[in-house]
Amino acid sequence: MANANSIIAVIGPKGGVGKTTISANLAIALSRLGKKVVAVDLDLGASNLHAIFGIRQSKSSLDDFVQNRVASLSDIVVDTEIENVGLVCGGDVPGIANMPYQKKMKLIRHLTKLDCDVVLLDLAPGSSYNVADFSIVAQKALLVTTPEIPSLMNVYSFIKAAVFRRLLFFFKNNGALELVDLLERARDFEKYPQLKNMEGFFNAARKINSDAADSAKKIIQNLNPFLIVNRVPAKNDTKAGRIIQKMLRDFLSIESTVIKTIREDRAVGEALARMKPILLHSPNSFFAKDIEEIAREIRG
Repeated sequence: MANANSIIAVIGPKGGVGKTTISANLAIALSRLGKKVVAVDLDLGASNLHAIFGIRQSKSSLDDFVQNRVASLSDIVVDTEIENVGLVCGGDVPGIANMPYQKKMKLIRHLTKLDCDVVLLDLAPGSSYNVADFSIVAQKALLVTTPEIPSLMNVYSFIKAAVFRRLLFFFKNNGALELVDLLERARDFEKYPQLKNMEGFFNAARKINSDAADSAKKIIQNLNPFLIVNRVPAKNDTKAGRIIQKMLRDFLSIESTVIKTIREDRAVGEALARMKPILLHSPNSFFAKDIEEIAREIRG
């Protein structure tokens, strides 16, 4: 039975970075390592994970669960014809991308109960509340970017938003409302330049409530973002990784970051055109080898 420790979220803070292709092939790579995997398309309203698996149309989708046509999420897991890989197809009901909170919580409960070793969530681009809420329940969150600066900045912005969200929850839950106010001021670093980075924020926070500030700082220090830089020109090109690591260290005080790269590979486009996962279409390609390496890293 799956639990929170077996949930992996794949997040693309910017669209068009290859997130869904990575999700599908990562599910296959994990299954080859002996894991029973269910891939869940949570790019609500713009789902296409099924197409990567070569499934043109499914008889069931997340719509059936959200609209209470089935009692359990497990009722809509479909066979991908790949051993040990099941799929929950995304929904296309208008408004599903803004799922009501209660339905979202019900879906999260059912995700944790799916009968498999790994639940792999393919989340929507951006940093909406849906993405944030689903990523919070994941034991591992993989952030996908490309080497271009705008894409890297989107990753940084996503991580910063996640850091602020965690701090907000922590301060509220611990009754440190004066630090909630400080956190709000930190969002406007032009007006409050002393709060521009986490070091400055925690220096100010300790003067207000040292116990809550020290406890919150430990939460941030334990964050360990897992970044996947897709479409890099060469395997040893780590420039993009170093840029994002420096931003995280300088502004968010995050020291530990896992960086994995996936090489640019024209075989990806060929596989997509044939609606076939690249691990099946071109198993010896650069992309396939790099995905297999990431799977070994995260399998637990």
